[in-house]
Amino acid sequence: MVREIVNQGLVDIMLMSASTSEILALDEGLFATSPITPAARANDTTDIWCGQSGGYSREPSLPFRTATIDQLQCGRVECSPEERANGVDLGLYSITFNNDTRLDREALTAYREFRIEAEKKGFRHFLEVFAPNAPVNSVGDVGRYVNDCIARTLAGIPRRSRPIFLKIPYFGPVAMDELAAYDPSLVIGILGGSAGSTLETFTLLAEAKKYGARAALFGRRINQAEDQLAFIRHLRQIADGEISPEEAVASYHAELASAGITPHRSN
Repeated sequence: MVREIVNQGLVDIMLMSASTSEILALDEGLFATSPITPAARANDTTDIWCGQSGGYSREPSLPFRTATIDQLQCGRVECSPEERANGVDLGLYSITFNNDTRLDREALTAYREFRIEAEKKGFRHFLEVFAPNAPVNSVGDVGRYVNDCIARTLAGIPRRSRPIFLKIPYFGPVAMDELAAYDPSLVIGILGGSAGSTLETFTLLAEAKKYGARAALFGRRINQAEDQLAFIRHLRQIADGEISPEEAVASYHAELASAGITPHRSN
C-alpha cells in the first residue's frame, strides 16, 4: 500500500520504518522522481514497544535508537559523503517526558547526541513529543506540560539543529493556540493516535488546523481506513479547505458504497 500511496501523490511525507525505507528508497528508488519526501523513524523509545504483548508502555519511557543515521542514509554502518543522498535525509525523532528530573534529562541528553550527529551528516528531523506515558510525578494540565517541555527544549537548540516541524497530540484549542502563539515560525503537526470514527478523524484535522496546526500525521488512522486512498483524498481536501468534515464523511461513505465496501462505523 505504501507504493500506491506514493503513486497517488497526495501526501507530502511518507514515514516508514528503517527496513521498509531500505527496500523502497534504497533498493527500488521509489522516491527518485516523486514529489513525496521519504522519511524514516530515527529512534524507537521504550514506550512504543507495544505490539501484541509486553507491558513496556506502562513504564516511563527510556530513549533508544535501533537504526543509525548512516543506516537510514545508505543502508550501512558508515556512508561515504556521496552515498548519504541515496536513502532518506529526514527522520522522525520521538521523545516522551514523564515529569522526572533524571529520566527527562536522560531523554534530552539522547536527543542532543542525535541532533549533533544529524547536523554533521546533513540529516533533517521532525520532533514527536508524546504526552507522559507513565508520569513519575503527577501532571495536572497535560497540554500545558507538553507545551512547556517543547518550549524549554527548543529554546536551547540553534537554528541548524532545530526540528523542521513538530508532531504532537492535539490537546484542544487552548493548548494548540498557546503553542502556535509562542513561536509563529514553528510548524506544528498533530498525530492521529488510535483510529476513531471517520467524522472524528476529519473533525480533528479541521479543528487542529483552525487553532494553529499546519501538518497532520495520521498514519494509523489511514492504515486502518476502509479505503486508504479515498481516505487520504478526503483528508487532503479538508486540509486544503475545499470541503467540511461533514461533507467529507458523506462523500467518503458514498465512495465506499459505490465500491461495495462496508464501513467500520456508521459515521
